[in-house]
Order: sequence, then C-alpha cells, then structure tokens
Amino acid sequence: MKKTFFCRVVEKLNRENYLDCLSDKMYLKLVFRAKMGMRLNLQNPQTFNEKLQWLKLHDRKPEYTSMVDKYEAKKYVAERIGEEYIIPTLGVWDNFEEIDFDSLPNQFVLKTTHDSGGVVICRDKISFDKKKAREKLEKSLKRNYYMQGREWPYKDVKPRIIAEQYMVDESGYELKDYKLFCFDGFAKAMFIASDRYKAGEETKFDFFDMDFKHLPFTNGHPNAEHEIKRPESFEKMKELAGKLSEGIPQVRVDFYDINGQIYFGELTLSHWGGMVPFKPEEWDYKFGEWIKLPDSIGGGVSDCQ
Repeated sequence: MKKTFFCRVVEKLNRENYLDCLSDKMYLKLVFRAKMGMRLNLQNPQTFNEKLQWLKLHDRKPEYTSMVDKYEAKKYVAERIGEEYIIPTLGVWDNFEEIDFDSLPNQFVLKTTHDSGGVVICRDKISFDKKKAREKLEKSLKRNYYMQGREWPYKDVKPRIIAEQYMVDESGYELKDYKLFCFDGFAKAMFIASDRYKAGEETKFDFFDMDFKHLPFTNGHPNAEHEIKRPESFEKMKELAGKLSEGIPQVRVDFYDINGQIYFGELTLSHWGGMVPFKPEEWDYKFGEWIKLPDSIGGGVSDCQ
C-alpha cells in the first residue's frame, strides 16, 4: 500500500516524539487511520487489527510485561512447557560496555530485551564489527517501544542486552520462525518467516492453517517463491502454543525447529502492532472473528471469554 501524505506526516511526527503527549486512545486512533487508511472503530471492532487496538487499551494483565520481556519470558515459558524448549542464555547486561566478549563463544546472538529489531548476529568473532553492533544496540536501548505503538506490556520492561547461543536450521544459514496465532488456548493459523537475514532478499511471510494448507493472502511481506516445508514438529508446536495461550484472548507464539527439536522464540500480543493491512482485506475480518471480546464492549477482558 502506497503511503499517503497524511501517513508520512504522522510517521514523521511519531519518530520525532511529537505524539507523545497524546493519550493512548487518541494516539491509536490517529496512527491507525494514517497507516490503515480507515477510521478505528473501538465501539464495535470487527477486524483483527481493530481488535488488537481495543485489547491494547483494555486487556492489561500484569504478567504480560514478563511475557514480552525477552529475558523474563524464558522463565515464564519454561515454567509452563519446560526448560528443554529454551534457547540457552549466555549473559545479560544493562549496557553494551558491560558485555564480556572474551567469555562468549565464537558465534552468538545479541538482543535487546524490550523492543523489536534490536538483534545483532555474530557468526565469527574475528570479523565481528563491534562498533556497528554497539551503535545498533545502544540505539535500541534508548528506544521507548511502548510510546511508538502504545503496546502497554512493553511500558515497564527494563531495557537490557542478552546474549544467546547461535543456532541455524536445516538450511545451514538461517533460523526460520514458526509463528502461531493463538486464541485462548487454540492455535488457528501460523506464518513462517524466511530469508530474514539473506543478503539482498526481502523477508518472506507464508501463512498456513492448522492442516498446513497455504493461505492465499499477504501481510507485511511477500510470499516465498520456493516451497515451504511442513516442520517436523508441527503438531507439537500446536500443542505447546495452545498451553502458552490459555486464558489470553490473542497471542502469537513463536518457535524455531532445529532437526525436530522445538525452541521458543518469543510471545507477541500485537502482531505488527495491529497496523499492517491484510491483502485481501477479508482475511483481516477472518482473523478478527477468532478474537472473542466481551459482549459488552468497554470493560476489561479479565475472564477472556
């Protein structure tokens, strides 16, 4: 979707923090209209993206903060499905200066705990560009992710840097994400993210139903040109995602599959922040049908029914 002049202006104001003074509700109405090209209906939300905005305002359980913290989430998930699904953490620090690179292996991954995109991959310490890594991670640490999308769970996440074990899947060069859309204990759809770190390639998103039938739409990125194979552990992923989503109106549960072994990636309560169109639009409504809000809109969703 080509950005309108209005959208470009709102994005610029947002980047420069001029929208920080707005209430969460006013902010979401303004940015949603700019990015989606339509008014946000909070009185009777119908689409997936509309309902995510409603949940941002009304579904604010304290445990959500731990769920989206990339360090604390590992403890949260391990307590519910087991330690065997957790990627080993090699260290956690409050700033870049504290990182003890001598203690890290030749290959590792650095991530900021409080945002999206603050990732640096080291495939070889000898050629690792520490200056570039510092610039990216320090910029991420300063980023107020809550203010940029009003996703309440991130508001009190402590910005830190963690190091994780470096892993690749059967491709030998990447780690595909298997991202399951779950609704109060049930996985309904998923997408597989591929080509994320392939030079010169745009990331690919391919959506599937729970029978692994390819779904005919796009959302944010194009489909892959090659066949995406069903992961060996697909059925187990669905089972684990169901457990992790019990009692939650909507959450995306991300996994990796390495030779049949499942590893937890992250939990996301607002896919794309709820502000990226589905093409065709009918799929925004289809996904929206799976989110069950209270019969009387306006209260909380403490019962998640």
